[in-house]
Amino acid sequence: MARDKSKRPGAKTKPAARPRQRPERQTLPEKPRCAAIYPKIAADGGRPHTEGKAPPFRRADSGIAVLYGLHAVGEAIRTGRRKLLDLYATEKAAASLKSEIARAGLRTHIVEPRDIALRLGAGAVHQGVVLEALPLPSPELSDIVSRSGIVLVLDQITDPHNVGAILRSAAAFAADAVIITAHHAPDMGGVVAKAASGGLEHVALVTVTNLARALERLGDAGYLRVGLDSEAAQKFTGAPLRRPIALVLGGESKGLRRLTREKCDFIARLDLPGAIKSLNVSNACAVALAILQSGEAR
Repeated sequence: MARDKSKRPGAKTKPAARPRQRPERQTLPEKPRCAAIYPKIAADGGRPHTEGKAPPFRRADSGIAVLYGLHAVGEAIRTGRRKLLDLYATEKAAASLKSEIARAGLRTHIVEPRDIALRLGAGAVHQGVVLEALPLPSPELSDIVSRSGIVLVLDQITDPHNVGAILRSAAAFAADAVIITAHHAPDMGGVVAKAASGGLEHVALVTVTNLARALERLGDAGYLRVGLDSEAAQKFTGAPLRRPIALVLGGESKGLRRLTREKCDFIARLDLPGAIKSLNVSNACAVALAILQSGEAR
């Protein structure tokens, strides 16, 4: 039998090892992603969100309009043309819009810029604010009220920056309506609203499924239908312009489609004095509107 050497007389015994104690880990309190908006806004009638975290953004495919940027969001709140749902803003952006928020009694969530970037994508110039709302109502052709006597017709213009810039010009020159197609047109929110810089909220946006038929109805209502084409023989400034007038603008790559051209009373070009004889469609629209405003068409 083997001897237990630890029990021999005079043998030294090692003390039992003490279990290692790890220091308690100190955790900082989690910084809430959503805090109450300024007391001043709440006192003025705003409805702050006061829970610890902001509720999730609504899904992109939920049928709502997502607007971002101070001008686009501010005009949407001020005009009151659409149903407002939730506002997500940084503290700085909320301070810029505090009077509008209070007046509308809008439910507001204070978030970080990174939260908005995760929702919109890193490339969106959101200026720290996102508004979720219902889309604007789309009137019918028969609902157009002629005040300026100018209507813009977009023949499958798909670039949201171009459409937004056209809407901004339409609002600036008091166009009565902008007519777009149900297909081959960008979403009327997001980039379009940002590029329109609030103009989307001030223009009647009419959506049609058959553009040729819509042009026929405009003609029946007395509108002069003028298509813009940089290669047309007729000069826009020398044409027999009158109001009411429908300016028809073609898509970025194909221009005016054949059937669209056939429904116009005539096709005209902007006479440019420089080496470049054509403009981006949104720039051409602004120039044509300025010409009409100057008194070429009465």
